[in-house]
Amino acid sequence: MTAMDPAEVRTQLGRNLTYGMLDTLGRAIVIGSYQDRVFPTEAELAKEYGVSRSVTREAVKMLTAKGLLSARPRQGTIIQPATSWNLFDTDVLRWLLERKFSVELLRHFNQLRIAIEPEAAALAATYAQPVDLEAIDAGLKRMRAAEQGNDDTLDADIAFHVAVLRASANPFYAQFRDVVSTALRTSIRFTNRIKGRSASVDDHAAVRDAIAARKPDAAREAMKRLIGDVLDLIGTADDEPERTAG
Repeated sequence: MTAMDPAEVRTQLGRNLTYGMLDTLGRAIVIGSYQDRVFPTEAELAKEYGVSRSVTREAVKMLTAKGLLSARPRQGTIIQPATSWNLFDTDVLRWLLERKFSVELLRHFNQLRIAIEPEAAALAATYAQPVDLEAIDAGLKRMRAAEQGNDDTLDADIAFHVAVLRASANPFYAQFRDVVSTALRTSIRFTNRIKGRSASVDDHAAVRDAIAARKPDAAREAMKRLIGDVLDLIGTADDEPERTAG
């Protein structure tokens, strides 16, 4: 095995440190650790975590880009209100979900899904190429395998939905894959815990069949029913504000 160049090692280490700081600080902001105190300066952060100023500077820049922080003259770096956070950023979504499990947040996720995925399915029924149909079918096969314990239930379900988004041939819909994946990982765990079983493969097959048959209206309705069932299930559950995700 060829040894890694020392400069590359330093670059990789610096990148890992930066993302480690990003994750640590982002999570701390979202869970409210800095709620009653001024956000530290870059020098204070560097000293507290034992990293270089360049690492903290990059992490702060990334958090600013995500809408969590802002730098103002004579005020320093301050935490932005939650309304300014980029909720389409997967790191922000993950931190929110780790902060506190909320049925209301889960409802919001799936309300977004039902506004996006049925139309993506309809577009897929119109524009999907053979390779796209193969990816959707592969996701469905993985779900069937997962029922037999031969694949991961979450990964298989996500693979199916992401394949539908990509099959829409619309880059804007395809860009929602990370948001949908994050929402699915949370909602599937939640619904499985209530229903005691995995997602309905037959319901997903109905979506696949409509797309393969080039029936946009049927594909739209099949996907709408699939996500609507999740929303109905969420509606039957009481919010559990004190229980943490995990």
